[in-house]
Amino acid sequence: LIMTGLFDLRMQRTEISTFDWIIIAIAWLLALGILVGLLVALWRVYQVRVENGNRIISEVMRSTMEVSAMVFIILAGAGMFSLTFRGLGGDDIIHEILSNLPGGALTAMLLVMVVMFLLGFFLDFLEIVFIVVPIVSPALLMLEIEPGVAMSPVWLGVMMAINLQTSFLTPPFGFALFYLRGVAPESIRTADIYRGVVPFVGIQLLALVLLWFYPGLATWLPKVIFGS
Repeated sequence: LIMTGLFDLRMQRTEISTFDWIIIAIAWLLALGILVGLLVALWRVYQVRVENGNRIISEVMRSTMEVSAMVFIILAGAGMFSLTFRGLGGDDIIHEILSNLPGGALTAMLLVMVVMFLLGFFLDFLEIVFIVVPIVSPALLMLEIEPGVAMSPVWLGVMMAINLQTSFLTPPFGFALFYLRGVAPESIRTADIYRGVVPFVGIQLLALVLLWFYPGLATWLPKVIFGS
């Protein structure tokens, strides 16, 4: 990288001096050294075995394949469900329900946030993001917070993301708490994890309240960057 910044390593030039050829040859040797080092590292990793005798890279590849297959199955199922739901007029039903709630868009938003918070107790974020969000988001975005003022997609997305993250940290079904339980030493009790997560839940709930009353906290930076 340093040589690329200091010298012209392009080989498509019509005139290349002897010095430039030397620099290009050195760059090729360095690139070849990186490739050899990478192959040696991969071979050494391949030779490492875990406790059950299997090679660790095989275990990693199998685990990665299982997770990837699960994600793609969820995506395929979510796509089929969304198409069927919309084909049967589900979007219009959801929009009608949310728009007829007393209090307008804010009440509808509050109801959706509560439902997503409760779903976060039992479902992983993939199911919620790819199944629930495509159903409720179009209906919410068609509602007006104020006359002539539509709901911001950026604000809605940030609110939903923080809401789901808070749900995953909330006992007794928080997924993140089970992850912590799996990596924490046995000396740390589950009750200690539940007590330790309370300040973080409080901070995220405070962030939700602030974003609710001050949407500019979520929309200001995108407006500065993208101008809209």
